[in-house]
Amino acid sequence: MTDAEALVKTLDFQLDIQSDNESLLYDACLEARSVYNETIRLAKQGVDWDIIPDRVADDADLVKNTIQRVVAKALGAMENYYEYDDFGQPSHTKDGAYPLRANYEEGYNLSLTDDGGLAFRISAKPYKHVKGVLDGCDAHLDILKIALTNNEWKIGTAEALFHDDTAELHVTVTNTKQTVRNKQASQSVVGVDLNEDNVALTALSKDGVEDTLVIDFPEIKFERHRYFTMRKRVQNAGKSSIQDALEGREERFVRDRLHKLSRHIVEWSCQFEKPCIVFEDLKAMRDSLDYGTRMNRRLHHIPFRALQFYTSYKASFEGIPTVWINPEYTSQRCPMCGHTERANRNKKRFKCRSCGQQDHSDRGASVNIAVKGAKKLDWTVPALNSLPTVRKVRRQASGAVDAPTVTHPTV
Repeated sequence: MTDAEALVKTLDFQLDIQSDNESLLYDACLEARSVYNETIRLAKQGVDWDIIPDRVADDADLVKNTIQRVVAKALGAMENYYEYDDFGQPSHTKDGAYPLRANYEEGYNLSLTDDGGLAFRISAKPYKHVKGVLDGCDAHLDILKIALTNNEWKIGTAEALFHDDTAELHVTVTNTKQTVRNKQASQSVVGVDLNEDNVALTALSKDGVEDTLVIDFPEIKFERHRYFTMRKRVQNAGKSSIQDALEGREERFVRDRLHKLSRHIVEWSCQFEKPCIVFEDLKAMRDSLDYGTRMNRRLHHIPFRALQFYTSYKASFEGIPTVWINPEYTSQRCPMCGHTERANRNKKRFKCRSCGQQDHSDRGASVNIAVKGAKKLDWTVPALNSLPTVRKVRRQASGAVDAPTVTHPTV
């Protein structure tokens, strides 16, 4: 096991196809499925893997580079099957679209537009291209723009695919100068619990909980609600141009605050020995939210994923790895005795119905996240006999807070 790994990021974008041939990309993804299936079928028949790419290429209507990348992925699935006894054998009878894989400047190209956007060109079929611009979060767009203009970055393999009928492009970029410490070499884990108006952090080592911190940031919630109200008013007045301007201001405000908050999280984590930052995997959270129109709007406006991504890539530049855990029951579980019950938590107050432990509910959740992260690293998690005093800081709208504005013992 190496002590460091390359700094690699996968950036996700939606494709705004402007060449009036979106069906061409979908047809190419169906052809990629045929290539994958044929590769698996030949491998199961015992055909020499070295000659499979040429066998498949004879009948495939795809760019040669794309064929090679799809075949390599299929053979990788077969290799996993032979290496791990519990790994299911890949199927060669599946239908539907399959990701179209390609190398940069061979199967796809990227370029900056005159207005600062990002244009793409994908070779879907031989001599047939799909063109348009990339849409996505600002963090991903910013990194890709840097990678296009900075020699320290290398743009690698990308996958064009369809997710819920939406065309997407997933691009891999690598920083050739920076490295990230292997997470298995970590000596401490930092559990990060993201909430509507704060972030709770807990640092856990093999000796126990080292420190905790709760960072309040109510201005994001307040400003988003304020901008929502203003947009509704100008929309009712039929002034769409003002509405666009308000959306731009809100976006810039939120992005600025998230950058400052993520920087604070990473700086706090750096004080511990070889830290690893642990996040909850909240990908499916938005789809499962249904608390009524007003509450749904509030929760959907919380920039969970953006804050996680900003923190992750800032941590990467400090050599700090990140891991993701299942968020199930992290806010309901007592970190002291393990008793899990919804009634344990009442807003910001946590009181265990079994052992009576009382705590700041978000801090308790961050402890549970850190414990799950430690287990994912195969640690023997120490017994938690006591927890440090809850320390709270409040990020003012003016910027970073250097000292706590509120400090009080655990409830």
